[in-house]
Amino acid sequence: MPVSTIQFLLIIVVLIWIDFYAYQAINTLITKSKAPFSKWVNGIYLTQAIALIGLVIYLRFTQYGTVPFSFMASAIFMAYLAKLVIVLFVLTDDFRRVIKWFFGKKKARSERQKLSGERIPRSQFLARSAVIVATLPIATMSFGIVSGAYDYRIRRRKVYLPNLPRAFDGIKIGQISDIHSGSFFDKKAVKGGIDLLLNEKPDLIFFTGDLVNNQTKEVKEYFDIFSKIKADLGVYSTLGNHDYGDYMQWSSQTAKTKNLQDMVGVHKRLGWNLLLNENTSLEQNGDKLAILGVENWGAGRFAKYGKLEEANRHAEGDVKLLLSHDPSHWDAQVRPNYPDIDMMFAGHTHGMQLGVEIGNFRWSPSQWMYKQWADLYQEENQYLYVNRGFGFLGFPGRIGIYPELTILELKKA
Repeated sequence: MPVSTIQFLLIIVVLIWIDFYAYQAINTLITKSKAPFSKWVNGIYLTQAIALIGLVIYLRFTQYGTVPFSFMASAIFMAYLAKLVIVLFVLTDDFRRVIKWFFGKKKARSERQKLSGERIPRSQFLARSAVIVATLPIATMSFGIVSGAYDYRIRRRKVYLPNLPRAFDGIKIGQISDIHSGSFFDKKAVKGGIDLLLNEKPDLIFFTGDLVNNQTKEVKEYFDIFSKIKADLGVYSTLGNHDYGDYMQWSSQTAKTKNLQDMVGVHKRLGWNLLLNENTSLEQNGDKLAILGVENWGAGRFAKYGKLEEANRHAEGDVKLLLSHDPSHWDAQVRPNYPDIDMMFAGHTHGMQLGVEIGNFRWSPSQWMYKQWADLYQEENQYLYVNRGFGFLGFPGRIGIYPELTILELKKA
């Protein structure tokens, strides 16, 4: 999201401050080191610090959401996260020094060394520890890029609906969400993910928004892959907040409108049934299942295009299934105002692409922003499923929260 000039200058000041403090730890180590290369470290550190600040300034004028942007931004983030870890150690040492000074417990260096023998002085120990620990976020994030970005996982769930018609008892629904075509850098891996979904042979497939990051043309290179997404009962889709071109500087409103029209056209050419505040019905042996699709609507700061009243109008079916990109829509409108909607399918959160999932335990920073951020939720007789996303945005990888392809089986309760 764009920031003001004042905010950007404040960011630069903070980054310079982090660099200054991190250098203290580096300097503590190199002054104690007898390595022949130590005299070059000062110059190397200064060069990389200037290069990183220059890169930050460059990104200020670069389009968000492109592959180069993602990798450069991630490199900057990893570098400063590592430096921030070092800063915490340096601040700890500075705090220790202040406490010692305040209580008047300073000792001569020679006396300390005499008492401690061959032990490493405390400041040097903290500096060395800081540098070692600082490598952990870099290693973790690098692993998330190399190993996590395309580590697709099938998530299987059964949902029991009391009103489900017998003709649809056992129907298998595949859900894919948050593709973000403009972020991909491995076409073969993307194809493998789609093949994984198709191998499940779902009866019905839902796509719950964010086909691209900024512009419809991002999907062009992957059109041949996504056009293979087919199901016997059809593929139904809706739009996410990124599909409207709201995060792009357009030459005119006409250009932005044309981009959205192209997006609608892409869904049609893919063979997907795009539902924009509207509904349709599936019929088998006289039984009906209603599918509703609403444009992006969330309780937060994102644009609200959805009109659920229109999407629900004249919907015919014993069970109603809603496609809505943002899971906050469920608590904000669906549950309080539409008890006839049996289940909602959403995405949007990506599980922050970062977290821990072990058995039934799930944690992610995403939960600080979204009450429902991943997997299946139930309130009385209504259900919500939040897909963790197929693609990625910003950080070109995933750590602990892996890309998801969902298979939900609906059963009559």
